[in-house]
Amino acid sequence: MNLLEDFISLIFPRICLCCGNSLWKNEDIICHLCDYHLPRTNFHLDNDNPLCKTFWGRVVVENATAFLYFNKGGKVQHLIHQLKYKGRGDVGVYLGIRFGRQLSSVPLYQSIQTIVPVPLHKTKRKQRGYNQSERFATGLAESMNLPVNSHALLRIKTTETQTKKSRFNRYRNVREVFTISDPASLQGKHLLLVDDVITTGATVESCVQALSAVPDCNISVACIAFTRA
Repeated sequence: MNLLEDFISLIFPRICLCCGNSLWKNEDIICHLCDYHLPRTNFHLDNDNPLCKTFWGRVVVENATAFLYFNKGGKVQHLIHQLKYKGRGDVGVYLGIRFGRQLSSVPLYQSIQTIVPVPLHKTKRKQRGYNQSERFATGLAESMNLPVNSHALLRIKTTETQTKKSRFNRYRNVREVFTISDPASLQGKHLLLVDDVITTGATVESCVQALSAVPDCNISVACIAFTRA
């Protein structure tokens, strides 16, 4: 079996998605060196963190956290690029599992009952083949032992990319593009709304506004990466 694996690795080499170096047999997705240097935020340990402050005065969220910092040209950007544009949905699952283990040990997140990924419009989902936020949610759910609800929150309008828009234009771009299709499945629950990258928080804010119509619903937020101000 080891000979077969070695032969396959010659044809389809397993490489670190951060640095491009070959992975050892006990490594997956990211080499140990790159994993060690990933810029973790540790926001889950502090409910007065910069991501929480992003939503102050805009929408009500119980808690907000991010696994990593997003820096242009950095290792995290390489991972997100693979996840969103190179068909590597396994990156989202891997990061979700890793982050979910941390959240499970923190009282702020132990009351979560359901994980809700920020949805893609059906057109974009068809083009990409999957929703990257849902892949992240799948990993979180595995390590937190929670269900994922991917059908109750829907994106009803397609939008332009947010990448080069100002904060105000990001908000206008995603205003009233989300709706709730099954409020009963969310009613009375503490939800963890998850996204891939949060910059200004406009997309998540729009989702929270839609979810706030669900009776007795509390909302916390988690993402793979948060862009430094």
